[in-house]
Amino acid sequence: MLKALRASGRVVAVSLLVAAPCALQAQTYPTRPVTMVVTFPPGGPADTFGRLWAQVLSAQLGQPVVVENVGGAGGTIGLARVARAAPDGYTLMLGNLGQVTAVSLYRKLAYHPVDAFDAIGMIAEIPYMVVGRKDLPARSISELLAYIRANGPQVTYANAGTASGSHLCGLLLMSSLKVQMNVISYRGSGPAMTDVIGQRIDVFCDQTITAVGPVKSGAINGYAVTTQTRAPSVPHLPTLQEAGLKDFDLFAWFGIAAPKGLARPIVDRLAQALQAGLSEPSFLVRLGEVGAQPASRERATPEGFTAYMRAEVAKWTPIIEAAGVYAD
Repeated sequence: MLKALRASGRVVAVSLLVAAPCALQAQTYPTRPVTMVVTFPPGGPADTFGRLWAQVLSAQLGQPVVVENVGGAGGTIGLARVARAAPDGYTLMLGNLGQVTAVSLYRKLAYHPVDAFDAIGMIAEIPYMVVGRKDLPARSISELLAYIRANGPQVTYANAGTASGSHLCGLLLMSSLKVQMNVISYRGSGPAMTDVIGQRIDVFCDQTITAVGPVKSGAINGYAVTTQTRAPSVPHLPTLQEAGLKDFDLFAWFGIAAPKGLARPIVDRLAQALQAGLSEPSFLVRLGEVGAQPASRERATPEGFTAYMRAEVAKWTPIIEAAGVYAD
């Protein structure tokens, strides 16, 4: 009995020794700048939102949050970079819709889009907008859909890379119209938008974060949003459902995750900072300006965000497999 008690005491002592550094980490973290990997190049909606959120998170953590753009392969290069990083809280990633679709599009993916990371929480949901070069003959969404049906493969459609939201938007659009467009992939939304503005691309589906500005300035045409309800930032634009594409509902989302193995006290510290940031009035105003909305309270938690991502993997896998589109 005495031997068992001594052994038990040693186990408790070791547990306390392990727990003590974790508790200390929570009290002191972070003590230096934090890197947040954005998995797309500068200039696109992910980069724009990432830099906005980095300012909010910096204020909450009391340390600079530095954006590092690691683009390419639909965001999978950046995701792999984070999956390999040390789970110490100093490397985070801005997760997005492309994260959960990559497992279907990339059959040789080196990591699992959910299991390789510790989720912190979702931040926001953002509509996509169907846009086109300003000299397209179509002036409304009904005219644009008719133009695509009539011209099919002659219509150039840009996306921000395989597994990106704009890629999925194009798949859904072509499936709904039962027509194939000439799809051109870019390394991020920024370069794609540049070519729409330069009238080298006909049609694009981009997040309202970066599409609202060029539409309002007249640099490109805005036709419709992809969500079930109209976007507050462009209330004059109808939804694709209003245009007759039944059940067309697609939105982007952004959230924060870290490499798998992050100490729970640091997960909790980051989740607390995320939830506090979502209550910042200036951030909420900025979200409204681009037609976005903050994530629900449930999805803004580690457990809720993890459950949502698993559900998204299950939702998109059959859609992508039915389309027969693979990146490798």
